[in-house]
This record gives sequence, structure tokens and C-alpha cells, in this order.
Amino acid sequence: MTQLLLTAVGVDRAGLVSDLSEIVASYDGNWLDSRMARLAGAFAGIVLVDIDNSKVEPLKADLNRLEAKGLRVTVTDTSPHHDEGEAVLVVHLVGHDHQGIIHNVTSTMARLGVTIDDLSTGLREAPMGDGILFEAQVQCRITNSTTLDELRSELEAIATEIMVDIDLVDRS
Repeated sequence: MTQLLLTAVGVDRAGLVSDLSEIVASYDGNWLDSRMARLAGAFAGIVLVDIDNSKVEPLKADLNRLEAKGLRVTVTDTSPHHDEGEAVLVVHLVGHDHQGIIHNVTSTMARLGVTIDDLSTGLREAPMGDGILFEAQVQCRITNSTTLDELRSELEAIATEIMVDIDLVDRS
């Protein structure tokens, strides 16, 4: 068996996920995990599937045919990766929306060797008409190159600099 990461992008329309899942199912593929969203009228999705090695190339050919229906799918071969002994953290960030928030946070994490597993962001109205708030939730792993205390210290320093609140929760 092989795990494949499918990345699908196209103009949003009814039936995109159905078209994609139909092809995966027709090759007896197992839909393991996915994230999908509509952003600015476009559909973007990532899907992890498990499929028999002998069916990979025919699956790829059928997925390419979805482009005629407005959905471009790229396929990346992957191998399961298990990390033991790494601290799993959730970082929640909220502050008034402005440019550069994600760059500041993620560049700090990268410099410290922190790996991002999941990142979700969004905008919402601030209470009492106080503008627009930016929120982010990051699930990440600390590798051997840094410590939880070092990450916490660095994130607290940039939180003050970019005027956001950052909470860090150890989920290990």
C-alpha cells in the first residue's frame, strides 16, 4: 500500500468533493484524512489516501481528467512518518488584523526548528465594534533543536512587538 497526498484546487462548484471521492473509491482507495475550504470563491483541498501500489498510476491518470471539470489535482507520494518524543503544542493567537502576523510567528517557529502540523486562520468582528480581529490556531511539534521554554519566551516577545495575544498549550 502507498499513501498519496492529493492537492485539489479549482473554482468552487457543487460536486467537486464527490467527483474526487468517486475516483478514489473506484480504485479501492481509503480516504484517510482531509482538509477542504472555500476561499474567495475557489475550492482548495488536501486529501491523504491509502491505495494499492498497482493502482497508483491509473488513479493519477483519472485524477488528471478532473481538470476538464475545473479541478486541478496534484499527487504527491508520501510515506507515513511517526515522531516519537517530540512535544506537541497548540498555539492560539488573536489580535487586531494587520499585515505580517503569520510571517512573524512562523518565521520565529522555523528559526527555532518547530514544525507546523496544522494551521488555521480567520477573521472575525471584534466585540463592541472595535474593528476586525485576526485569529490563528497552530498545532506544532518541538524538535530537538529547541525547548518549550525557549519557544514560549520567543513567542511572548513577538506577541508584544506585533500586539497580539498568544497562548501556548502543551498537548504531549
